[in-house]
Amino acid sequence: MEPGLYLVATPIGNLRDITLRALDVLTAADLVLAEDTRVTAKLLSAYGLKAKLERCDDHAAARAAELAVERLKDGAVVALVSDAGTPMVSDPGFVVARAAIAGGLPVHPIPGPSSLLAALCIAGLPADRVLFAGFLPPKSGARRTALEELRPGRQTLVFFESGPRLADSLADMAAVLGPRPAAVARELTKLYEECVRGSLPELAADPRCQSPKGEIVIVVGPGEAEIASAADADAALAEALTRLPPGEAAAEVSKALDLPRKPLYRRALELQGR
Repeated sequence: MEPGLYLVATPIGNLRDITLRALDVLTAADLVLAEDTRVTAKLLSAYGLKAKLERCDDHAAARAAELAVERLKDGAVVALVSDAGTPMVSDPGFVVARAAIAGGLPVHPIPGPSSLLAALCIAGLPADRVLFAGFLPPKSGARRTALEELRPGRQTLVFFESGPRLADSLADMAAVLGPRPAAVARELTKLYEECVRGSLPELAADPRCQSPKGEIVIVVGPGEAEIASAADADAALAEALTRLPPGEAAAEVSKALDLPRKPLYRRALELQGR
């Protein structure tokens, strides 16, 4: 196996989900950086593998990055794994990968299990345009502020959340995002896998979403497009006309606000007093 940093996806629950290529890398690795060495040790033991393990959590990521770069320069095979799923997704391993890339060292993805993709598959919501927002702030005020920033978007939103905060997060989502369709996926690929679907207000009140156990992914469908008002169009045109002639200003606003171009062009001429 060629020397380099290998970002190895590991099972999110069912150990049979590991890929053959992931096993090849873990077998050949001179060093395995793990978010929790105890969790990774169990995975390696299940497949009869032994490897030198070093911790790479939030507190040890900087030191792990230095060690990884040093070993990579010596021509080693270094594997990076998270506790479960694909490294780099809400994961401290980002520090290691960034250091390797900055040093011009080879970095290879070893794709596989991902709770984000697994939840999208079973949510029954559009997956052509998706924004992954990770973990929201733990306190309601900051959480609602973060949700307000996401509200105007017209894509499906995906969040990670913990069981104790789930109901409160869903209530804040319902308050800010409205009754959008959503799904709460829990314990994916495990024995008690569950996906609860409904509107955000329904999910916030659902007993199954009151402090459940396990890892949780929330998928929220896109909101309805808002029709721009005449005042919105005038404001956008007025700004665009400071930079562009009427025809180009109308075209820009038409695209931005999803409005027909011809009426906007006529209005642009009116605003210029023509």
